[in-house]
Formats: sequence, C-alpha cells, structure tokens
Amino acid sequence: MFDIASSEFLLVMLIALVVIGPKDLPKVLRVVGKWVGKARGVAAQFRSGFDEMVRQSELEEMEKKWKAENERIMREYPAPNLREDVIGDDTRPQSQEPPAEPASAATEATAKP
Repeated sequence: MFDIASSEFLLVMLIALVVIGPKDLPKVLRVVGKWVGKARGVAAQFRSGFDEMVRQSELEEMEKKWKAENERIMREYPAPNLREDVIGDDTRPQSQEPPAEPASAATEATAKP
C-alpha cells in the first residue's frame, strides 16, 4: 500500500518523537494504529463487496449462455413424445395362460397343524 523504506520510517518516527514528545507518543501511536486497522477493515469490506458483485455478474452471464445453449440443443434434438410410448405400447404379446388362482382358506387351514 505505502512504499516506505525502513530508513524513511525511522525518520518519520524521529520527527514524531520530537514534535509530539516521548510522553504522548505511545498514545498517538495507539490511536493511529486503531485508525489504520479501521481503514484496512473498510478497504477489505469494499474489496469483498466489489468481488461479490463481479462474481454475481459472471454467474448471470454464464446462466444466460447456458440457457441459450440449452434452448439451441432442445431445438436441434426435440424430446420424443413419451405419452405415445407409454399409452400406445400394445406391441408386446400378452400371455395366453390364465392368472394363477389364490389358494382357498380351507386348504391353508388344513395344511397347518
């Protein structure tokens, strides 16, 4: 963010020591640190909000492309009429044997001791 070399930082600290004084310097540095932390938090929040807007824009753009591609594919390859396949499927031969009759209750009662 700031291009400050160590010698420049030392010079700024020395000037702050002379101007502010050794007694109030820790308080000032604490306040400056809090403000720098708040500024970094605001910058991070702004950056994350901006990234989220870009991501949403990309998603919307991608959804539009997918929808257009899906519509193109559906036009090229229409779905078969499934209703006719299910209802009109009388081509299977039906069994000639009558269905088995259920055993009567009397025969079941005699079979069990």
